Amino acid sequence: MDIGKVGIWFFLDAMPAADTAAFAKTVEKHGYKALWIPEAIGREPFAHAAYLLSHTERLNLATGIANIYARDPVTMSSASKTVAEQSGGRFLLGIGVSHKPLVTNLRGHSYDKPYSYMKDYLPKMKGALYAAPPPKELPVVLAALHPKMLALSAEQANGTHTYFVPPEHTAKARALIGPNAMLCAAQAVILESDATKARTAARAYMKTYVPRLPNYTNNLKALGWADSEFENGCSDRLVDAIVAWGNEEKIRDRIDSHLKAGATHVCILPLRADNTPLPDNRAVEAFAQR
Repeated sequence: MDIGKVGIWFFLDAMPAADTAAFAKTVEKHGYKALWIPEAIGREPFAHAAYLLSHTERLNLATGIANIYARDPVTMSSASKTVAEQSGGRFLLGIGVSHKPLVTNLRGHSYDKPYSYMKDYLPKMKGALYAAPPPKELPVVLAALHPKMLALSAEQANGTHTYFVPPEHTAKARALIGPNAMLCAAQAVILESDATKARTAARAYMKTYVPRLPNYTNNLKALGWADSEFENGCSDRLVDAIVAWGNEEKIRDRIDSHLKAGATHVCILPLRADNTPLPDNRAVEAFAQR
């Protein structure tokens, strides 16, 4: 599967379904080969992916990510194969363990050993019975930040999908997974050169993740970020490391930094500086893959 070097990643739950289809068509029109959609507390990702695939012709859809605690391995296998087969192989399955607050508080599952759970889950998913015609292709990537899960993504899947990471993490991830595995790094971007506006919007985005979700905070601390950087909505330095903002050239430099560090694909989150929870179509057009 060719998903190109740059794709789009976005929460589309603020949009009516028909608008999400129109957005997918826009992404396709601009030459992107992949649109990533998450699973959180909104739409079911497989049903939504199938809907978007039915309204596009060439665009690949990827889950970033489907929660393994939400489905047993047989269900994950059958859902992904169904979507991939119906779309002619235009589906990439991204799966992950999500986060303890979301798994325990919202779903009521135990989150004691997420790595062990994933390690046990993957062979069961691969070995699940499936009597329908199989898809011609179905790549699988694992959401991974830390060394053990990154290594597993190369050993038992096609690679990794990383999120909320600076290029320094991309370089470390590439060193861990070797030269051949997929490394799909997400990068939030804000096409705004006013520092106050851009950083205000960036902090509004980041507050969902740090310090609320320890996986991201701990990963950044492992990269050397001190506790003080996370105080008062995060330091300017940390904000600038996580969200690329500025003019087109500055944002392209960040995308290129991930690619030079070893990413095979960078999926950008085109955030708006006015905090409206809709994609910035200016950014989608600006970084079009023609």
